[in-house]
Amino acid sequence: MTFYLLSRSLSDIRKEVENADGPVDLDHFVAQLDLSAELKVWMKKHRRVDLAGNDFIKELTADDIIDVPEFLSAYKKQNGAALHAVIPEPKYKSGDEQKNPEKYKLRREQYRQALRHYIQANLDSLQGLDAELREINPNLHWGHVQSEQQRHIGQRVLQLAQTRYLMATAVTNLSGGAAFEGLASGQYWISNLDTPALAGDLRLHWDVGIAVPPAKTARVELSDLNALENSEQNTR
Repeated sequence: MTFYLLSRSLSDIRKEVENADGPVDLDHFVAQLDLSAELKVWMKKHRRVDLAGNDFIKELTADDIIDVPEFLSAYKKQNGAALHAVIPEPKYKSGDEQKNPEKYKLRREQYRQALRHYIQANLDSLQGLDAELREINPNLHWGHVQSEQQRHIGQRVLQLAQTRYLMATAVTNLSGGAAFEGLASGQYWISNLDTPALAGDLRLHWDVGIAVPPAKTARVELSDLNALENSEQNTR
């Protein structure tokens, strides 16, 4: 198999690319979603895009349910008449805002206060709320965006490793040996990049540093002992 001699470690090349590209911007991702402005504000504030699970439910407050349209709609469905819930009902209609603004404002605030008290007294009524948000939960899309970013970073790392930082290549013989010849003294790194060496169930990658002294031969043995921990490259 082919091994590559690099003037910089593969891990440092990756850091260079990640610093240049920057992480996926959560705020930008949230801004593009087809959700209410209130929900977008909540997601940015909580740094969360996954609207599911116990951790999500624990972050919700009565005010969140009342202020975010998607949460309120899901809460009403989850605790509707079919479940024999007795959540407060609004005593105003949308048209009342034009006919009698003051009365509408008063009854709307009364409803909000009643609902807030009910939720605070019945926190168990939040359980299962995430099931009603399944169709609008953007977490799967967020994961895809992050995966694409990692794929792009991986491609850029390989490109730089085989161009800017490549010093030499060598192909192993039938005994598994290979040599890089005619090198100046200095610090180098040996890697097989994205082509794993198969050893049983292991898929091994290396990013091994080696110092080459002046006018001398440096030797290194590659094994599972100095391979990247947990076959790290396979996860990127």
